[in-house]
Amino acid sequence: MRIKILLNGVGRIGKAILKQIINNKNFEIVAINEINPYIENIVYSINYDSTYGNLSDKFKIVNDSFIQNSNSKIKILNHANLADINLDNIDIIIDASGKKEDKNILKNLPIQAIFLTHPNANADINIILGANEKDLDPNIHKIISTSSCNATALLPALKLINDTKQILCGDIVTIHPLLNHQRVLDGHFVGSATRDVECNFEFGRSSTQNIIPNKTTTITACSLVLKEINSDLISSSSLRVPTDTVGAINVTLFTKEKCSKDEIINLFNEYEKNQEFPILLNNYEPLVSSDFKKENKTTIIDHRYTDVKNNNMIKLLVWYDNEWGYASKVVDILKFYINQNSKLSI
Repeated sequence: MRIKILLNGVGRIGKAILKQIINNKNFEIVAINEINPYIENIVYSINYDSTYGNLSDKFKIVNDSFIQNSNSKIKILNHANLADINLDNIDIIIDASGKKEDKNILKNLPIQAIFLTHPNANADINIILGANEKDLDPNIHKIISTSSCNATALLPALKLINDTKQILCGDIVTIHPLLNHQRVLDGHFVGSATRDVECNFEFGRSSTQNIIPNKTTTITACSLVLKEINSDLISSSSLRVPTDTVGAINVTLFTKEKCSKDEIINLFNEYEKNQEFPILLNNYEPLVSSDFKKENKTTIIDHRYTDVKNNNMIKLLVWYDNEWGYASKVVDILKFYINQNSKLSI
């Protein structure tokens, strides 16, 4: 049996998820719901991508409301609300729209589960692999958040340090590529038409000409997964930079237990050797952000910059592909959920 999926939204994350699922024999994306009313534009944006390259097996429009390639035939829908969609043939929804839906509406949808590709305090559970996946129970968790790209990259590293050395306090700065709700040239910013974004005047400034400081919800997202990692413990901020993908996080942590640089490096080396999921990668080479493009491991520790001062101040640099890499973790969480769910079999 193939698990039948409705993909809600094919923006940057939705498109990356689509491309990672369509060749998996265990899953079938039977429908895409998209607020873009132009099917010609939807199929064009799926086939061609300036960041990750163009599809070799391209989709074309068939029967007016379907797109098809040699592997998949997908119905295209244009509904503003998920509750208006006929879900008789759907097992799971992956909601990559960024839209905050009413929990009661989601609870009443006649499906097994809905996966939200953003942190959500109202979800039944927020999941990050390497942090709390063992808490996932398909019998009680229907609305499942797969958190954010930043938190997905950061939290496994924070958990490892906290479990072994106990974090007393710290600070993180995310260096994040530009996103579609930003402006190419200076203009107004009063919110986003496609996602829930806090009004921020700086986002009205040119994303191609500036490093733009911003608040970040990274630590808040972490706290929805592990409550002990929160904004009382770790402060945070963000810098938006004019690159297309791959972010970095500059991490400073003060710990209760003493440690050395070699000890911290060994902790991460052991983690990589024994990890259950493709999460952590230790890097020692002289690489730059584009070298990690399309890397599916999302906690990439660059040990050229790992350091310890005065036995209890740890410095880390963490790389992550904020689109393709994060999407790979959404797919990995989906696979983990299926394996835990006796009602679904593949």
